[in-house]
Amino acid sequence: MDNIENKKCYGLTMVITGNGKGKTTSAFGQALRAIGHGNKVCIIQFMKGRKYGENLAAEKYLNDLTVIQCGLDSFVSKENPDKEDIDLAQQGLKKAKDIIESNKYYMIILDEINVAVDFNLIAEQDIIDIIKNKPKNLNLILTGRYASEKIKDMADLVSEVCEVKHHFNAGIEGQEGIEY
Repeated sequence: MDNIENKKCYGLTMVITGNGKGKTTSAFGQALRAIGHGNKVCIIQFMKGRKYGENLAAEKYLNDLTVIQCGLDSFVSKENPDKEDIDLAQQGLKKAKDIIESNKYYMIILDEINVAVDFNLIAEQDIIDIIKNKPKNLNLILTGRYASEKIKDMADLVSEVCEVKHHFNAGIEGQEGIEY
């Protein structure tokens, strides 16, 4: 499939937000569902530079999934983000716009974009413009904590992942295959 114009669909804008674990995992699951039906998916990860398990699986097994990382393998300071973090987020935003305009993907996931907006790495208006101007049949997923009310209001679907209990609070460290 080279052009999403050939697909019959109503392109949705979906937001997966909240303080619980599983937002990115949920988006990858949605990508897997789309790929299962023969569609191409692109995931642009903001503020991430580590090869997570899902990235490794995509490279190894999923030819119709493109994952692009636009971040470092370190935490970003909300109060004082490094210039490199800002630059990488802005580069990711440009890539996202170009990829959206390419019309080659059934679904595009902007992973951790809500956090990038909340941390002022990307202007909220840029994301609002993306939502307003996306091709009508493109499915767009925006993940990350702190989704703004404006972005949630524009979405067709909003899921909030709420932490009820987390193993970190019991002193259990992050594990390969669970957290990354």
